[in-house]
Amino acid sequence: MPGRKNASLKDPELYEELREDGASKEKAARISNAAAKQGRSAIGRKGGRHGDYEEWTVAALKKRAKELGITGYSGKRKAELISTLRNH
Repeated sequence: MPGRKNASLKDPELYEELREDGASKEKAARISNAAAKQGRSAIGRKGGRHGDYEEWTVAALKKRAKELGITGYSGKRKAELISTLRNH
């Protein structure tokens, strides 16, 4: 969308950054508009928290890897799973 202006976007610069990072058009528009309304720092604080991966069981780590579509996780040890999840 470079060069094209979309009047419904409140923060086109952030929208373009998110699109370049691989976000869908809908997600990028939603985040950029929310950031323009509430401020970027407020949006960054928003969202859930989960415990550190070190606190998760191996079964939970494998389940998360499966949810993310990661392959080859079944034979990995806990440290390897954590590394794979963090780098995905």
